[in-house]
Amino acid sequence: MLKEKIHIAVPTAFFNDESLNVQGTLDHIRDLYKQGVKSVLVSGSTGEQHSLNLKEKIALLNGILSEDELINNMEIIFGVSSIKQKEAEELAKRIANTNIAGILLGYPPYILPTQEEAVVYSQAIINQSNKPTILYNNPKRTGFDLSVESIIRLSEIELVIGLKEAGNEEKVERVKKDVKRNNFYFYVGGEVNIEDKVLQGFDRLSSIAGNISPVVISQWFDKLLTKQKITEQEREKIDLIIEQVYQGTPLVNLKQLINQKGIPIGICRSPIGNTLN
Repeated sequence: MLKEKIHIAVPTAFFNDESLNVQGTLDHIRDLYKQGVKSVLVSGSTGEQHSLNLKEKIALLNGILSEDELINNMEIIFGVSSIKQKEAEELAKRIANTNIAGILLGYPPYILPTQEEAVVYSQAIINQSNKPTILYNNPKRTGFDLSVESIIRLSEIELVIGLKEAGNEEKVERVKKDVKRNNFYFYVGGEVNIEDKVLQGFDRLSSIAGNISPVVISQWFDKLLTKQKITEQEREKIDLIIEQVYQGTPLVNLKQLINQKGIPIGICRSPIGNTLN
């Protein structure tokens, strides 16, 4: 079971030639750990997962597994998705007998599987990983929308512990009515419209802005869940962080801010970060 209500979706570090920088990614995770962050999502969000090939994902996984302090003291979730199901299964198999706490299971972009094909894809990867699993539905990015019926069907698998829903937010209310478990969670993807989403029933957070100010974002989310009042001073801090991260391209902004701290997170893979001369 994944215990933490919030995890930070960390960006992946790249060198200037766009090759993978495992150490830079670990440096950022280590910095978050020193700030009190208890859970991170690696190779799962911030739009980079599908730019990584299987070899790179395995290198990233091996790098994390080599960091005893991080892997033994943090709840580390690893993103598993591929346009090729066999590659996703291979990655899941390598995760199975490790201290990785769980997986975020995304869906392949562009190819538009049927609901039945997506359910079989999910079952195969979950079986290989044997880890607590968050389903990740993001139709705006992938073109595929996991249906309410498919979510309910997959929720019957004990290892499926939640849903990160970036599509139709009203889906959460419908799923809640039919999922026959108390320990099934709904993850907000990022901080945009987070207050409305909490009111709709989302109860966990996959944070992007937490890469910059994890303490502020975590305290804010806790207050939203417990319906505590946000002070004017707190609101000003939160608004500044949200503006820094989300005005323009969030991933580009994140990397600029992390680099400014002296952590070598590097650049984005083009076309992200392209500018006209």
